[in-house]
Amino acid sequence: MHLHILGICGTFMGGIAAIARAAGHTVTGCDANVYPPMSDQLRALGIDLIEGYDAKQAGIKADIFVVGNVVTRGNPLMEAILERNLAYTSGPQWLADNVLHDKWVLAVAGTHGKTTTAAMLAWILDDARMRPGFLIGGVPQNFEVSARLTDSPFFVIEADEYDTAFFDKRSKFVHYRPRTVILNNLEYDHADIFPDLAAIETQFHHLVRTVPGNGLIVANGRAPALERVFERGLWTPVERFDNAGGWSTGEPDADGSFDVLFDSVPQGRVNWTLIGEHNRMNALAAIAAARHAGVPAAAAIDALSRFENVKRRMEIRGSVHGITVYDDFAHHPTAIATTVEGLRRKVGTARILAVLEPRSNTMKLGVMKAALPASLAGADLVYCYGATLGWDAREALAPLGARARVFDDLDTLVAQLVEDGRPDDHVLMMSNGGFGGIHARLLDALHHHYHEDIVLMPMHRHGGYA
Repeated sequence: MHLHILGICGTFMGGIAAIARAAGHTVTGCDANVYPPMSDQLRALGIDLIEGYDAKQAGIKADIFVVGNVVTRGNPLMEAILERNLAYTSGPQWLADNVLHDKWVLAVAGTHGKTTTAAMLAWILDDARMRPGFLIGGVPQNFEVSARLTDSPFFVIEADEYDTAFFDKRSKFVHYRPRTVILNNLEYDHADIFPDLAAIETQFHHLVRTVPGNGLIVANGRAPALERVFERGLWTPVERFDNAGGWSTGEPDADGSFDVLFDSVPQGRVNWTLIGEHNRMNALAAIAAARHAGVPAAAAIDALSRFENVKRRMEIRGSVHGITVYDDFAHHPTAIATTVEGLRRKVGTARILAVLEPRSNTMKLGVMKAALPASLAGADLVYCYGATLGWDAREALAPLGARARVFDDLDTLVAQLVEDGRPDDHVLMMSNGGFGGIHARLLDALHHHYHEDIVLMPMHRHGGYA
């Protein structure tokens, strides 16, 4: 079968492409911006890429066009596909029909922590020699790829609540039919498609409705929104984490290690250096889900001692003159607060320079702007790149006083960071996009300012948090 994928350079659609290619299909694709690293990964797999959505691509002899949710009506290629009555489907639907239909699917859903928890779960299963397939919205360091197809009956998927396609407004995750599902948490997000939290709760209940009676739901025991979801109807056993009657942790050591308990019975000790309560909760969820798939808790706990985290989760990009530069994906106030808190616990009284690009659709709409000052309160200095915002970032960050500055030009922002930086500072870059390559630009600017070599430090085994 020949698939032509529209929006192929996104993490999810790129993963679909890699899986389809591994399954023996011919795969081509297009995107508005054919850019690395996904473009390099896809070309290495022998996948031809086309820049843009020219209507002439409808003449490609594809058996089916797989349409990403970035594609809207008015897109020239999509209009040609519709006019010529060519076969098309969404990425989640293609995956469900061609890959997941005969798998034991383990899905990881929630507002925060999906990527890291899915990476933990895939690693636990792999360490147990179960060789799961997976599709994750990031690159786990243990695998160095975001998607993999195997002959294993197990498949781990990051289950996103964002809509499927312009012609299918259900959340992506309703297509996956998981037997094991993790519900990490539930907060308001995706303000561009959901009017309120209740609308997202409805989609989560649609997911709950698809889990069989012999399945398992692993749920955060401190998420009121999830309890409201369950009150609408529940047909599957639930194991809660961070709950006295379910999965819980002991107090962590200074290095991040902690005991795991189930129904107050000790199960073992996770020995790692990841810091932050959110990572401990992610670990509990992954251990519980893996146990449902047949991995004893003790084995899962042992596997996590070799978990190497995910790229762009507190990834150290380099250091110059004692100034360390981090890259993190945080883009929601809750995730920003958690990331800053985790770094603060690691660096103690050293200065944190938090640099934020509010890039997600929710952030661009300004829905979360009032929560930003509190989420950034743990940083010593705050820098916001506000060039693409439809709201006044200076006004929103005013509660932080002179600690916060807003910039509309990246070069000016980098220059200010160079001027402000001191030895032992920690510069925390937070964005769910490429942030204009600011990490490399800052390191290069620091190099020229101090005439010191850049010490590149790709994230080591336990360097991340989120």
